Amino acid sequence: MKLSPFLLSMASCCLCFSACGLFKATKPPTSQAPVPPEGPKLIGRIASIPADKRFVLIQSYGKWNIESGGILTTRGPNDRSANLRTTGESLGEFAAADLQSGVVEVGDAVYSQPIVKSPALLITPEVPQAQLKQTSENVQKNN
Repeated sequence: MKLSPFLLSMASCCLCFSACGLFKATKPPTSQAPVPPEGPKLIGRIASIPADKRFVLIQSYGKWNIESGGILTTRGPNDRSANLRTTGESLGEFAAADLQSGVVEVGDAVYSQPIVKSPALLITPEVPQAQLKQTSENVQKNN
């Protein structure tokens, strides 16, 4: 089979032009702030409840990074739930939290809802406009 010069030139042009598509410049990925998870995050379970039931000990499933005063929620069987406020006291994988409302039992799941901080709105202060000075003539009357 003999190749004609026309077919040979067409094939080389096709290879040449399609090869240019392989060398497209790629944009470097832009670094954006990590997006916090949308829903609550499972952070631990209720490990123990002292007799007075005013606070609970939470066994965390990972590194404890909830600041003091943070709000946590618990979920148990039969739609049982409670709100907890962290005290800032922790020892190893255990942390204390005050019971704010609801009913808890040992083994209930503890969730943290991340607080999304909205970007600060740029508010320009109102600039008072210059008030027009009313010129009044001081006229003294001599009577």
